[in-house]
Amino acid sequence: MQKEYNYWMDGYFRLSDKETSFRRVAILPDGSILNRYWDDLPAPRPESYHEDVEMAHSSAPFGVEPGALYRHIRAACESGWDFSCRWFRDVDLMETIHTTDIIPVDLNCLLYELELTLSEAYNQSSFSDPSIYFLQKAEKRKKAMIKHFWDDDKKFFMDYDLALNKSTTVMSLAGIFPLFTKIVTNEHAHHVHEHIASSFLKKGGVVSSLHESGQQWDLPNGWAPMQYLTYKGLRNYEFYETAEELKKRWVALNDKVFKQTGKMMEKYNVVDIDLPAGGGEYPNQDGFGWTNGIYLWMMNNP
Repeated sequence: MQKEYNYWMDGYFRLSDKETSFRRVAILPDGSILNRYWDDLPAPRPESYHEDVEMAHSSAPFGVEPGALYRHIRAACESGWDFSCRWFRDVDLMETIHTTDIIPVDLNCLLYELELTLSEAYNQSSFSDPSIYFLQKAEKRKKAMIKHFWDDDKKFFMDYDLALNKSTTVMSLAGIFPLFTKIVTNEHAHHVHEHIASSFLKKGGVVSSLHESGQQWDLPNGWAPMQYLTYKGLRNYEFYETAEELKKRWVALNDKVFKQTGKMMEKYNVVDIDLPAGGGEYPNQDGFGWTNGIYLWMMNNP
């Protein structure tokens, strides 16, 4: 766990007014240190070399240098959300991807959990001194996340654009992570729940974002991990009815597709449950560990 934390925090001591970001750490105008996705190699992905080079040609009119574009693409892959319009300046154009400019809600919530876990682990070890250090780190991160991710106009947790020093524009299920990690007030949670119930929840579960960009991590697709995270986040703040409705719809869609095809799928179209999921760089995959695991978990846990 310590090695994992060191990986994400590498170079934090270098941050200053003159060097506001380094690898996966960045300092915000108020001195808060938060994390981003990053890749050291400004080169095309080996598995998508041709596609990335073609993208570099088409991104030239947007003023994006090829090396920077490749790094933004690789950083988005590190996030697991490859790809979503939450990483784009223009939500319909992947050529405007700028992942390393974005401080993501979900990543920082997960690192908050890691800091708490390290604090607890050190507290139970023979070398307990770092326990207080990590607890303090977690508290600082929590305050910074609530301050910078909460968008008071949208009443939702949004990613933060480092270059513009303001929230990004895409509402995505990254905004459920503060409920999943239990860092927010009941008032914050109430507003997030309203968005989930009225906008994200569709016939087959929750969509990953509210914009249909043609990318696989955007509307109309739903992904198993996001159903679990949303379900748990809602239950953490006692929105039991919406959580149960989400579970019922997702499980029913899994069952429906399995009866038709004999397969569990990587992702599902949760908006039109009679159509398959699509978008992205490759066809929908048959069978997937997280779909299987979360289906079983939902069937066997309250």
